[in-house]
Amino acid sequence: MAFYSIRDLEKLSGIKAHTIRMWEKRYSIVKPRRTGTNIRYYCDDDLKRILNVSILNRHGLKISRIAEMNDDQISEQVMHIARTTGNHESQIEQLIVSVIEFNDDRFEKTLSRVIMQMGFEKTVLKVIYPFFLRIGILWQVGTVSPAQEHFASNLIRQKLLVAIDSQDSPRKPGARRFLLFLPEGELHEMGLLFFHYILKKHGHQVIYLGQSVPFSDLQEVISIRDFYGLITSFTTALPDFSMKNYLEKMYATFPGKKIFVTGLFAREHEKEIPSFIEKFTCPTDLISRIESMASEH
Repeated sequence: MAFYSIRDLEKLSGIKAHTIRMWEKRYSIVKPRRTGTNIRYYCDDDLKRILNVSILNRHGLKISRIAEMNDDQISEQVMHIARTTGNHESQIEQLIVSVIEFNDDRFEKTLSRVIMQMGFEKTVLKVIYPFFLRIGILWQVGTVSPAQEHFASNLIRQKLLVAIDSQDSPRKPGARRFLLFLPEGELHEMGLLFFHYILKKHGHQVIYLGQSVPFSDLQEVISIRDFYGLITSFTTALPDFSMKNYLEKMYATFPGKKIFVTGLFAREHEKEIPSFIEKFTCPTDLISRIESMASEH
């Protein structure tokens, strides 16, 4: 069982901490526990309840009415909303609840329904990517376990691999070749797989090396094949590792190559990224950059 602060509940549900406290006091929506030093904390059941309550409240149900409902009634109403609306926040919250419960059937049904409604690329941009940003933040502060993160990652990874393999877009004039990889020690590849899919969908060639790639392996590949650009991602703080030094080494070792960087750690330490490195924060940034390449010579 994970433990959550009220700020964790706020980040995940979008409901302000003071509102959650008011709901506790007036309606007993959740009942926090206290540590031996009198610090309030919440458990998985509290998080699931707050997420479900936020969905119902956002869809017009008054909090006083929700407070009268039992857990089964709340779940039934939430599932009805998920089936009949295209609200991205509700879909993301459904996925988070499924992860907390390790409920692969619910996760699969929610994600498949969204893909059918929106198509795969929009699902990535509007639902999957924001979902992983939230999971990534909670993983960093220790409120989502590695097992929960692996559970979600593997389910979505399967979808991404199928989508990547299904792309047979013809090479477009001006198409480029990209090398995608994660630095040695970095294992969080979801973002990189998103970019693999997007690049391939837009007619570019991708050589995908994946997780934890030694620098010497990059040198070997680039000595054999030419690339327009290299794309990497920094999600976690690696021990004895300087992102700035690593990027400067890449720039010096592979002159003339475009270097693109993204990831949660890169966004949080943006000032460490040298000015000659191109950074992007989300898939839409990369799509815009891809579209601008057509005018480059």
